[in-house]
Amino acid sequence: MSKCSADETPVCCCVDVGTVMDNTDCTASWSRVFATKAEAEKMLAELTAKARQAESEPCQITPRFTEEAEGVRMDVDFVFACQAEALIFQLGLR
Repeated sequence: MSKCSADETPVCCCVDVGTVMDNTDCTASWSRVFATKAEAEKMLAELTAKARQAESEPCQITPRFTEEAEGVRMDVDFVFACQAEALIFQLGLR
């Protein structure tokens, strides 16, 4: 079940929209390991462009780069003005 304890119907995976969209989670997080930092920065630019398309007010974008054995991990938090924008951004990445 979701963390907001929505009343979810197991058969159709339906939830009460008022519970899901209560504007308490305006952050979308994204993470992936890249071979090089240049590849990670290229993806950051693409994600930033998508976030700018979804925002009504400037989205706060906080990237973090961590060296790992496999390459460079990029973790990014996108903090939007409202939960609907975060959801639009996340759906646009699918």
